[in-house]
Amino acid sequence: MPEREDNHYDILIAGGGFAGSLTALILHNQGFKVCLVEKGQHPRFAIGESSTPIADMQLRDIAVKYNLPWLFDFSRYGSWQQSHPEIVCGLKRGFSFFKHYPGQNFTTDTDHVNELLVAASVDDIQSDTNWLRADFDAFLVDKVKEAGINYFDLTEIIAAKRETQWEFKCTRHDEPLTIHSAFLIDATGSGVLIDNLFGVKSSSDSFLTDSFAVFSHFNGIARWTELLKKAGIPTDDFPYDPDNSALHQILDEGWIWMLRFNDQRTSFGFALSGREKSLQGLKTQEIWDAMLKKYPGINQVLEDSVLAPVPGKIIQSGRLQRKVDSCFGTGWAVLPHTAGFVDPLFSSGIAHSLAGMQKLVTILGENFNNPEPLYVDLQQYEDSVFAELKLIDQLVAGCYLTMAHFKLFNAWSMLYFAATIAHEQRLLKKLPAGCFLGADDEYITNMVQEIYTDLLKIIDSPQLSDEDVTQFTNRVRERIKPLNTAGLLDVSLKNMYRHTAAEL
Repeated sequence: MPEREDNHYDILIAGGGFAGSLTALILHNQGFKVCLVEKGQHPRFAIGESSTPIADMQLRDIAVKYNLPWLFDFSRYGSWQQSHPEIVCGLKRGFSFFKHYPGQNFTTDTDHVNELLVAASVDDIQSDTNWLRADFDAFLVDKVKEAGINYFDLTEIIAAKRETQWEFKCTRHDEPLTIHSAFLIDATGSGVLIDNLFGVKSSSDSFLTDSFAVFSHFNGIARWTELLKKAGIPTDDFPYDPDNSALHQILDEGWIWMLRFNDQRTSFGFALSGREKSLQGLKTQEIWDAMLKKYPGINQVLEDSVLAPVPGKIIQSGRLQRKVDSCFGTGWAVLPHTAGFVDPLFSSGIAHSLAGMQKLVTILGENFNNPEPLYVDLQQYEDSVFAELKLIDQLVAGCYLTMAHFKLFNAWSMLYFAATIAHEQRLLKKLPAGCFLGADDEYITNMVQEIYTDLLKIIDSPQLSDEDVTQFTNRVRERIKPLNTAGLLDVSLKNMYRHTAAEL
């Protein structure tokens, strides 16, 4: 393809996932000349599928603020199904957790000792969604094209040099292509591009969490509620059907996600501790087989399933945790999912990306041609992204420490739900969004740090007693009290929370 003389832009956005496409659309509507560069081609397989009330609030805000009215319908399951039933998604009523023990089928009691259901919506119509990323990302790219934004797929950025603006040397369909732009936004979701172009490294050294994933998409996975009924386990007092949620099966070594879509596909994956010695050195299929052998209840879930055609194989990640050394430099910045990642446990990825995207487009809209205030704003943006990753890391790390002790897991996880409730209230009251999940809130960050220190003391004790668990739970209950509008850790609710999200 011959080089075009008009390949000059204000902003080049690298990465055509949902965040890159929405960033392009917003900046275009703000009057910037932008292009979107995608190394691959849509539709493409991707995970990171589970939305949340915070993400949905942000979608509605973006739709109104940036004149993208069609986006509003994707913020609730009901309106999504009414407006775009052809774009596959799943119903997500909340977060569900079921604790499994090695060598045993799943068991519980009338107090739901091995169960935790946290509703995030009052009904199916108002519900969150699981996004089939291949469909939704491709739809957004079509919107980019409709807007007249130049879109380059199958295009790889291989070099960059800067004088007054960037000159990016690319290959597209194996032909050379040069693109000029004043600014680069990296929305690739990986630190590879800024390492290749600018020598900015990524590291996992600062993280408390150490996990990796083994995952795929499947057809024909058994419904968990049907397996519970076959085992004679009552589900009558569940606040919703857990198959219509982000369904977590908690193991000693980690956890499993099960995210259903409404076309019979299910995203299923193990997120496992990288410190688990019994899994180290095993190949992907060996890990998969070992976990199914160890947990017969999970084997039942999968025994009649088959791999979906896409991706058609089981994939193993490296260590999930990573963070770039810098979020910005002269003429470039990264979105949060490129800046770093912790773990998918609390489905924070979509909401975190949307929050950072809104901050970044505001910064560029206000100071694009003013280098000094732009630098100050981008430094504050970097500080907030790193603070957010630190908070998410601590919340997730505490969960991995407690997965073998479900009562402790239950208590510790309430810190996340309390922080989420507080952040939802902040958004609903139209207060400044601040940092994601209150990472700039001294009460929240001190609370998490202090209780994490308490947790380490009892986890490291030679014998974990019932009294230790009770005291820890009481401590969490007391500390979350100023934020707790949902009855979290109310013994009478028996781990069944009917609606914890803000009124939306």
